[in-house]
Amino acid sequence: MFNLRTSRTRLAGAAATAVLATLSLTACSDGTGAKDEGAATTTSPVGAVSHSSQSTGSTGTTNSEGTKGSAGSSGSFGSGSATAGSKAAGHALAPKAPASSGKPVTCEGSNTRTVAAPLNRPVNHMLLTVTNTGSRTCYLYAYPAVRFTDAQAVPPVIEASKPQAVVTLQPGESGYASVSLSATDGSGTNGRTVKSLAVYFFGRSGSGSVGRAAHPSLPAKGVYVDDSLKVTYWQQSMDDAINW
Repeated sequence: MFNLRTSRTRLAGAAATAVLATLSLTACSDGTGAKDEGAATTTSPVGAVSHSSQSTGSTGTTNSEGTKGSAGSSGSFGSGSATAGSKAAGHALAPKAPASSGKPVTCEGSNTRTVAAPLNRPVNHMLLTVTNTGSRTCYLYAYPAVRFTDAQAVPPVIEASKPQAVVTLQPGESGYASVSLSATDGSGTNGRTVKSLAVYFFGRSGSGSVGRAAHPSLPAKGVYVDDSLKVTYWQQSMDDAINW
């Protein structure tokens, strides 16, 4: 009986041990499954969040690019470049500032250069060209008071040649006057050849010369003059000067 009971007891213990082992394995299996399911559950939301983040990020990127696109499409930069170009073009086309600086002065020998050139047409004429070499606007008043060699007086002016306004020379500009040297029909008296010339400039009052005289060169052979010698008023254009 003792042995039988012992055997039964051992069998019962072994059976119990087997049941416990089975339950333990089942429990472990269930735990692992729970963990897997939990991991899956946890992964799913993370995946969703990740997907959502990617979607949001993508949307954000799209919006960001869209914003840039909007800026590009609005042409703010292009418009700025165009504006800058327009300003540059506008600066290139803008009128030049006057080269003159300061208050206008009277044209005279120290701020001008005078050239005397005999003309073929009209015959027996010489053209005086006065160029403003100064930095200020200058006025050519009245007419040139010319004196050839040892002449005691200046020749008269052709009154009909008087312009409507005083000749005004910006720096670099020129004014003109012509000198009728001798009678074209030979009726002049006291004809002679002269080789030097002085040109004096009148002031605003016209009562006398001002500043320095100019001494333009004459041809080496000189020029022929007689008592019919006369001059025109200063003119703004060459054509007006040689018209007399």
